[in-house]
Amino acid sequence: MAAPTGGLRPSSLRWGWLAAGIAVLGAVTLLGVVVGPAELEATQVLRELFGAAFTEDASDLTATQQAILWELRLPRVVLGGLVGAMLGIAGGAYQGVFRNPLADPYLLGVAAGAGLGATIVIVGAAETNTALLPIAAFAGGTVAVALTYAVGRSIGGRSATTIILAGVAVAAFFTALQTYLQQRNLETVRQVYTWILGRLTTTGWSEVLVLLPYVVVSSVVLLFHRRLLDALSVGDAEANALGVPTGRVRAIVIIFATLGTAAAVAVSGLIAFVGLIVPHTVRLLVGASYRTLLPMSAALGAAFLILADLAARTVASPAELPIGVITAFVGAPFFALILRTSRRVIS
Repeated sequence: MAAPTGGLRPSSLRWGWLAAGIAVLGAVTLLGVVVGPAELEATQVLRELFGAAFTEDASDLTATQQAILWELRLPRVVLGGLVGAMLGIAGGAYQGVFRNPLADPYLLGVAAGAGLGATIVIVGAAETNTALLPIAAFAGGTVAVALTYAVGRSIGGRSATTIILAGVAVAAFFTALQTYLQQRNLETVRQVYTWILGRLTTTGWSEVLVLLPYVVVSSVVLLFHRRLLDALSVGDAEANALGVPTGRVRAIVIIFATLGTAAAVAVSGLIAFVGLIVPHTVRLLVGASYRTLLPMSAALGAAFLILADLAARTVASPAELPIGVITAFVGAPFFALILRTSRRVIS
């Protein structure tokens, strides 16, 4: 099998796309901070942000506006960016490992397992421990991906189609367990249900600080393996001939994609389709090389989720829609389009 043509793109072109992705993320971040029930002027926000960092000039914002910016808007936008970036880069990594554009954390059962772990913490603790949620979610995600692998191998080996189908079965099983826990603990059903639909509510910077180390470590490891994912894209036999330890690479990528996804799910709830549509869109724009695809998926995943959250809190204002509703509204038809254009891959 020939190497993907995306890997032949000039280095200058790859850097150009990355610069464009960062620019889009910066613009979307400013939009997410400025727009809301209490309107803030972009120039005032920029002066406040950069003035706080580089000068001692007096702020143009009132004390109330400063509180809105630093304690409400900015933490929420940063949290959305971290979750979106992690889901985007994890989705791209899963697609690279399984060499299938339909692979993402949800189809492989990781998110469902992480959701079950977080739900156990919510229903089992009188007062939910925010720092414990990512740990429980990671444990659930790890068990789910291990079961997916075991089931896939038991019914037909390690082919991408078999693994994905096994992931769907495992996700259904874990979702059933989660539903059972909800029915047995009705006093927490509202909290669990709100979490399932996805939300980016914050209490200052605490959620950001909990998620940040998971995202940083996972993203660094996945980006470090992006050239090896390019090697895997030509097939295991060819990659082994090039000296790439395919088994070890797959294990490392899956473990850290699972870690980051589980932590993201723990603080944001089940936000679907980001890990599917963002890497696929990036692949259409910049080609198949993971040297560009992974960092671009992180940047555009962050931008996409910030925009989705902005829509969630403004479309039905003063009410707020679950962010998972917004991403599903965009992602479901996109998924159908991928199914239509990828029949040769999954047949």
